[in-house]
Amino acid sequence: MTDPATFTAAAIATLAFTKFLESGAGKLAEKFTETAIAKMDELRQKIWNRLRGKHAMAEEALQKAEAGDKTAIETVGTLLGVEMLDPQFASEVKAIAQEIHAGKLQDNSSMTQNNYDNARGWQTKVEGGTAYIGEIHQYGTNPKPE
Repeated sequence: MTDPATFTAAAIATLAFTKFLESGAGKLAEKFTETAIAKMDELRQKIWNRLRGKHAMAEEALQKAEAGDKTAIETVGTLLGVEMLDPQFASEVKAIAQEIHAGKLQDNSSMTQNNYDNARGWQTKVEGGTAYIGEIHQYGTNPKPE
């Protein structure tokens, strides 16, 4: 996701309101540089300025998004998608989103696992979303398709 062209309106809206999704400033500072956090404010202000007064639900959605409402952030993403039909505006917000993404701190911690006696183990680092990891073995059963 290093190419600015790959940033969708929804991803840009999420970046702009990440500050309000995190539980505290300290947690946000663990994931982003100070410069990136400042760019989030700039991006959010640019979105506010563009959407304010243009769409009936924009004002309410922006206020709820600043309260951390994920559904409102999705709404802002949808409205932002319409506004990004303007190529100049789209390139501006994508450039800011790229700068925020570049300021994301990398997790370079190591993970060590010792498995003995033919044991298996999985180690993962997941950023957002859901990870389904592992295997399911059923011995002595004959699963019947329904």
